[in-house]
Order: sequence, then structure tokens, then C-alpha cells
Amino acid sequence: MSSTPAGGRLGSSLTLPSGRTLANRLMKSALSEGLAEPGGAPGTRLANLYRRWGDGGYGLLVTGNIMIDHRHLSEPGQVIIEDDRHLAALTRWAGSYHEHGGPLWAQLNHPGRQANQRAGRHRPVGPSAIAARVPGAAKPRALTDREIREIIARFGTAAAVAEAAGFDGVQIHGAHGYLVTQFLSPGSNQRDDAWGGDPERRRAFVVEVLRAVRASVGAGFPVGIKLNSADFQRGGFTEEESHGVVRTLIAEGVDLIEISGGSYEAPAMMGVLPESTRAREAYFLDYARTVREIAGQVPIAVTGGFRTRAAMERALAERDCDIIGIGRPACITSDAPRALLERGQERLDAPVIRVGARGLIGRLTDLPPVDSALSLLWHADQLHRMAAGLDPDPTRPWWRTLNSVIRIGPSALRPKRS
Repeated sequence: MSSTPAGGRLGSSLTLPSGRTLANRLMKSALSEGLAEPGGAPGTRLANLYRRWGDGGYGLLVTGNIMIDHRHLSEPGQVIIEDDRHLAALTRWAGSYHEHGGPLWAQLNHPGRQANQRAGRHRPVGPSAIAARVPGAAKPRALTDREIREIIARFGTAAAVAEAAGFDGVQIHGAHGYLVTQFLSPGSNQRDDAWGGDPERRRAFVVEVLRAVRASVGAGFPVGIKLNSADFQRGGFTEEESHGVVRTLIAEGVDLIEISGGSYEAPAMMGVLPESTRAREAYFLDYARTVREIAGQVPIAVTGGFRTRAAMERALAERDCDIIGIGRPACITSDAPRALLERGQERLDAPVIRVGARGLIGRLTDLPPVDSALSLLWHADQLHRMAAGLDPDPTRPWWRTLNSVIRIGPSALRPKRS
């Protein structure tokens, strides 16, 4: 259900299957902040950042990925929820946004084979012992059945703590090559047991994660998922298989499906796509159209490439999606909804960051994954500026972000996107 104000569909409300209502159709999609205190608790810096976003007028805001196991992180400085030891700090974090903002969802994630060993200090794990084809990726250890079930339980525990801390919902991260995606893709899941071997068994992990989360939270507590349209790789997760996952998740009961795509081997979500695709905005809108009928009354959010208000309004008017996800532009324009809905701004910009010395670096490694990681780190630097009480700096040169590579280590040029 929705209502349409005179200002357009972008400012219209939307009621989720859980009964919760979003004030408008603009969602700040998850962005990895890397701002937690030692030990994984959120502190003053995250509160500063979220207080600023709280003034932005978002209909929904999703946190950067919160990790469910301290042994497996995708970067240093991530919030970790394994139990209620950080409940007070989590409550303050959620409260900092709620001072002025609307619904705040916690994104829950396990990086699987994309874990940063320097951050977690343990060997990465995955469905199978297959390394990701990105710079510096380690070969993971294949998970045992017992370990898989333990991880599923961890998702449930983290969701329960998030609800207790005052978050308004949770989102399961099932995109961008992280663990849920690894189970779904035949390129990374070559098991022949109950967790792999055919599409139905490959989707068993995400189904059990959703069930564990649902069983751990209240009946009216929203649960969403971020899902890949495809891996954009030969032998990977296809759109056809993704349709099957959507059907299953709808049947299981989900409140919102956010569509993204790619992985850090083929980083489509960062705009590493043909120029013709990037120019038309909304990289994954074509796919979203194909799942609209499957989704029924469950809202679809699309994140990736939206820049102009005209394109956002058109996507909503044609019912290609129900919610517009904003990622990188929120690093530059923290109050993007107010810019669009109140100040009449027609476009949100975010620089496309690419590594220099391309001839030399291109001879050493594939450029798309490096560009992807560098762009993520550059935008994370903007979040760090806001967390310190400064304004974003859209003129910041790419080489200044190399400081982050030194801080995180060589694996900084590996995937860490929310």
C-alpha cells in the first residue's frame, strides 16, 4: 500500500508486509564504514555518522555489514554481534540515528572466503575450498556441516540482539560474493551434500538463515535480504537461478528484497560495466522487472547506478521497483533525500574512482577488481571524514586513499562491500 504526494512518487509512503510504513521511497543502502571500536562495538564515530544521516530524510537506512563472527571479518573496524556483550553500545548507536531519522535496519553478514585474514586472523572458510579470483585472495577451508549450522544460528542470535538494541529491522546480506552468495553460486559451491549439488540444495543455506532469523525476532519485526541478480561470471549464479531463490524467499516470508549484482571477481555493483550500461542508470533494473511478478506484494529495492531524480521517478512509475537504493552518493551528499525532495536537486553525483598508472598496474593484475576496491576505500574515507565532524571532500585524489591500503594491509585491495 502507498500514497502519492504532489511532489511525486519518490516522496510517497510505502507499507511493508510486516505492517511497518516507510515515509518515502529513498533507502540509504549499506556501506561498509570500518568505524567500530576495538572488539567490534560501535562508538562515538559511528554515532556521529549516523546522526548526520539521521538528518537526511531517508525512508529507510541500512547499516554497513555487521559481522556475526569475530574470527571472520572482511575488514578491520567492523561492528560484530555474537551475543549481547555490546548491547548498550548498539542501543546508543541506533538511538543516535533515531534522534531525527526513521527506520534503521542492521545488515547481517558473514564474509566466507572473502574474509580479510589480517582483520580476523583466521583462515577464511566457504562452502568449498575454492579461492576468489581477486588480488591476494586466500584459499578457504570448506565448512563442515556442523560449522554451517553454527553460522546459521549466529545469524539468528545477531538478529535477536539487533532487535533488543532498538533497530527497526534486519537485512541478510546475500549479494556481492559473501557467504550466502557463495552457497548460491555453483562457481563457489561444489558440495555434493545437503548444502550443494543442485540449485535447490544450494539455496538451502539462505533458507535456513532466513528461518533462523525469523524464529529469533518478533512477528512484526521486518526481515529483508540483499540478493544478487547474477554473478556476471561464466559458470556462476544465473538470473534463472536467482528467480528460483526469490520464489523461495517470498514463500518463506520476507519483507523487502534489495537487488544488486556481481561479486568482486566481476564487480558490476561498482559500475564496472560497459559504458552504455552505466549511462542509462540503475544497473540492475532490467532484472528487477523480471522478478516484479514473482515478488507479488513484497517490495523490490534496486541499488546501483541511480543518479537522476527523473530516472528514479520513472522506475517507480513503471513499477520496475518500489524503493530506490542510494549507495555512494550518500558518501558525498549525506542528506540526499532532502536534496531531491526539498531542495529540488535533480541529480546526485559520486565520482568514479580509478587507480592511476593503469598501464603499469594493468600488467601486474586485473584492473576492475583493483578499481572496485579503491573506489570503495575512497568512499569509506568520506564516511570517516563525516564521522570526525568534517564535510565530505569530493575532490580528494585517488592516491590519498592509498593510506587506507597501508592501514588495512595488502588485502585492502580485496572485496569488502556491504
